[in-house]
Amino acid sequence: MTASPLVPVPIPDRVAVLIGSCMPLRVLRAEIEADCAVREVHRFRGPLCHEDRADREQALAALARANKVLAAYNPGLVIGPHNS
Repeated sequence: MTASPLVPVPIPDRVAVLIGSCMPLRVLRAEIEADCAVREVHRFRGPLCHEDRADREQALAALARANKVLAAYNPGLVIGPHNS
């Protein structure tokens, strides 16, 4: 976990736990799901077969669902498919 997407400065685990303890559990789950979905989207590069396109679309749908929860809590938490 980093402090800012613009400047990747690592934060200590204790600080991350403290920040996480202030957020609702559903938001923390959505943040993890969004991060995993972005990683899944990045797995698919180049020309894709039909099955890979379907898997990529499924990952994008999971990202959209997670972002809906994140945006309802704080719009600044939304993760785009090109973020990593």
